[in-house]
Amino acid sequence: MQKIPLSKCFVDQEIKDAVNRAIDSGMYILGKECQAFEEELARHTGVKHCVLGTSWTMIVYMLHKAMGMKAGDEVIVPSHTAFPTMEPLIHCGATPVFSDINENYVMDVEKLEALITPRTVGIIPVHIYGHPVDMDRVMEIAAKHKIWVIEDCAQAQGAKYKGKTVGSMGHFGAYSFFPSKNLTILGDGGALMTNDSDLAEQVRKWRNHGRKDKYTHDFAGYNVRFNEIHAAIGRVMLKHLDQFNAHRREIAKRYTEGLSDVVKTPPIQSYAEPVYHMYVIQTPNRDALQKHLKDRGVETGIHYPIANHEQPAILSRFPKASLPRTEAVVKDILSLPIYGDMPLEYTKQVIAAVREFFGK
Repeated sequence: MQKIPLSKCFVDQEIKDAVNRAIDSGMYILGKECQAFEEELARHTGVKHCVLGTSWTMIVYMLHKAMGMKAGDEVIVPSHTAFPTMEPLIHCGATPVFSDINENYVMDVEKLEALITPRTVGIIPVHIYGHPVDMDRVMEIAAKHKIWVIEDCAQAQGAKYKGKTVGSMGHFGAYSFFPSKNLTILGDGGALMTNDSDLAEQVRKWRNHGRKDKYTHDFAGYNVRFNEIHAAIGRVMLKHLDQFNAHRREIAKRYTEGLSDVVKTPPIQSYAEPVYHMYVIQTPNRDALQKHLKDRGVETGIHYPIANHEQPAILSRFPKASLPRTEAVVKDILSLPIYGDMPLEYTKQVIAAVREFFGK
């Protein structure tokens, strides 16, 4: 019986050669590899500017600082997402206003406008698991109320909404390069995507001690600088991104065909070309199924077992929101193995093990 990991990083000789090239260059921080990676990522996304940083969390925090976010501001975010989505705004003293989700696990845009108050400054739609949010509706609401939009693309690099790449439709987009992501650098890292030249320049200063040039500091910033080795890796990974995303879609197609009669499989909206950072099923027998799969060599995950509006870090500071759909979903979701170069034959073992559990 083959042991099947939930996810796995792709590494080939070109990546190893890129690391050695960066090492041999003698320049290790914000050099030519970083500049090239920023240009290539911006071009692939379809925006003017990409600003690299040490993580999604920190590059978005730099953006919040550059935008002047302050105590009392409110930002609408889904509760069903990784905790870092709201972490930067909390550090700025702002308040997360939690939205419920729809059948695709993303922000329910039909309930979005009702959450806006005079204190609302922005919306952070999350393209969770690699399925895009309805961005036309989000941007329409944002324009009406004169608030900004940051697309959380941490799990959706390369996904498309009506043919447009995620990260290119909001005022800003933000990527994560954590090892499990569709586009990784084999470590932590993040990137801001935008067409706003002034804000991009401000974030570049915030990430590098507030520097205007080597010896002139316009303000006290932070050290959120990217390094050349990770940039060199990212440039190679970017070459494979579209191919690996297409492969993820084929894996997802096989899972859906083999499992839709025994579990709830993830639907696809007509506007979306998802990239399946995770393939997430639902069943009320989640915990027992997870144990069954583990016993048969299949690694699974739960993303996420505790909704953010129920996290201790949130309940200690903010009133508890009521999000019925989110609260129900987190009890039933289970992530199946999927990654960019996963052998297709692994899907047969996963499907067989799931069907065995249900006596099919």
